[in-house]
Amino acid sequence: MAFAGSTVHVGCALSIIEIVAVLYRSHLNLGDRTPRAAGRDYLVLSKGHGVMAQYACLHELGWLTDADLDRYFSNGTRMKGLSDAHVPGLEVTSGSLGHGLPVATGLALGAQRLRSGQRVFCVVGDGEMNEGAMWEALLFAGQFRLDNLVVIVDENRFQAMGPTQEVISLGSLHAKFAAFDYDVLSVDGHDEKALDAALDDLMARRNGRPKAIVAATVKGRGVSFMENNNVWHYTRLTKETFDAALAEVEGR
Repeated sequence: MAFAGSTVHVGCALSIIEIVAVLYRSHLNLGDRTPRAAGRDYLVLSKGHGVMAQYACLHELGWLTDADLDRYFSNGTRMKGLSDAHVPGLEVTSGSLGHGLPVATGLALGAQRLRSGQRVFCVVGDGEMNEGAMWEALLFAGQFRLDNLVVIVDENRFQAMGPTQEVISLGSLHAKFAAFDYDVLSVDGHDEKALDAALDDLMARRNGRPKAIVAATVKGRGVSFMENNNVWHYTRLTKETFDAALAEVEGR
């Protein structure tokens, strides 16, 4: 997609692909497996610029076609570079950072009041935690005991303009979530078994506390020249770098 659309944010998508894949494979209740199924769980990608990872999963589900992927970011396509609720399977228009988590919190509150049994999983970036609206939403979820909300932080330690520690140091996100009365676990965000186990553990705790996973990830994971190289936040693939990246991902 990134090569076909000559667009950016490929490193951001690679840091969350295991997180999103595990959620779709094993944890999201998809109802009748149509995009707007009644009673479905919600996956809100607050880190909307990582949307290529979610598009890949929606393609596996059959909700997006090969043609959709080939036309990513081209004129007239519905496949934009940020999460857009007009695309089947995307719940929230996001990418304006700090926006998705407040919406996810509202969805969780609505599900709680309706007693629908629906859960809300929200993937956020660690750089996104700079936004004040994120902390208001976290406080709100704790106040209203939204134990159907799971916040997953993609802690790749970079944001658009540099390392998160240099832009605004956040200290221990694990400790901060705990201080906000969340059940929180820290895992390797590329270890699918660890992610599965953490999600199983947290969702078994119906104790009135919202949930959080701090997932340690590597920006650009799987492509050696992209890993922890923040230039790939905004760099476009050439034919040479695309071929080199694909060879690494496919193990050639």
